[in-house]
Amino acid sequence: MEKKRVGVLSLQGSFAEHMRSVFRSGGIPVRVTDSVSLDCADALIIPGGESTTLRYLLTQEGLKHSLEHRVRKGMPVYGTCAGAIVLAKSIAGEKSFMPLMNISVERNAYGAQLDSFEKDLSVKGFPKPVHAVFIRAPRIHAGVGVEVLAHAGKDVVLAREKNMLVSTFHPELTADLRIHQLFMRLMD
Repeated sequence: MEKKRVGVLSLQGSFAEHMRSVFRSGGIPVRVTDSVSLDCADALIIPGGESTTLRYLLTQEGLKHSLEHRVRKGMPVYGTCAGAIVLAKSIAGEKSFMPLMNISVERNAYGAQLDSFEKDLSVKGFPKPVHAVFIRAPRIHAGVGVEVLAHAGKDVVLAREKNMLVSTFHPELTADLRIHQLFMRLMD
């Protein structure tokens, strides 16, 4: 069986942790910093970090249009936290950047860095809860065609639409590989 080449956008944020999770999940992590390295990946993870900075760097490095094109053509993409903001069709109070997924988001919905928290989540299809780390997390509102996979209270925190997966938490900061494995199954 051929190993999957999973790109991890490596411009800022928790990319090293995602690369480690991809490797531990049986994939080949590909560090993506430009369009050439993006072409070497079969899928892409957009890590958490600062969404305004991510949007600026994606534009500066010439990745915005090639990434948008690849995702529209079916390349699987997973946005964690700030990555979910980058993919959202609508952002409260702001212009969307790469409106690919039918979600709207509110940035920093739970407050500042000091308001970060951890929570065990029931995830659709998983027999045991997932321990989730939320850091300056956005709030997701799912639109038509978006499958909600997990909630924290009433809030959507994990969702999928076609070839796109988003979470408002950081699975790369735990030893649990199930969310990364779920994403890699989108490549099948």
